[in-house]
Amino acid sequence: MMVIGLTGGIGSGKSEVTRHFETLNVPVYDADVIAKSLVEPEQPALKEIIDKFGPDIITSDGELDRTQLRNIVFNKPQQRQILEKILHPKIRQSILHEINHCKAIYCIVCMPLLLETRQTDLVDRILVIDVDEKQQINQVKQRDNITNKEVATITSVQYSRQKRLTYADDVILNNSNLFDLHHKVEELHKNYCVLAEKY
Repeated sequence: MMVIGLTGGIGSGKSEVTRHFETLNVPVYDADVIAKSLVEPEQPALKEIIDKFGPDIITSDGELDRTQLRNIVFNKPQQRQILEKILHPKIRQSILHEINHCKAIYCIVCMPLLLETRQTDLVDRILVIDVDEKQQINQVKQRDNITNKEVATITSVQYSRQKRLTYADDVILNNSNLFDLHHKVEELHKNYCVLAEKY
């Protein structure tokens, strides 16, 4: 089975691309979705986060206060590293489990920090979702209701657009409309189905 590592900067359109791959019956294992499941109430990872960051990181409903945690880890690199040490090994273990049990001819592993965390050993090919930086900033600001400074803080922990592209086996440039984006996904899907026969 062939494993495609899908990555891209924040606001590049990774979620829309993975959604369309799923409509083509391609299994998608999303690191962000897995991370969210790991910090649900009563999960061991959430207890570790509380131990490290304190009980104030939890809302009155017992949920993780994601906004507060994001503000902490993106403003303090040491705190971000602590969080990554808790979550990244568990995310990787979960993804490996899914890959090992996948019956499809190929699957997608969506991981925003695939390159930055040096986990390319998980995948056979790298698909980068690329977007113009100005468009990227505007999309993130509108989606998350945050400032230019907050966007810059988040993107500072990610590879630059240029560096990310040097790792790409395949690129989808998300600079048009949904119809065009979906067409690009469908063309790649056809190509992947052929390539997967070699694995």
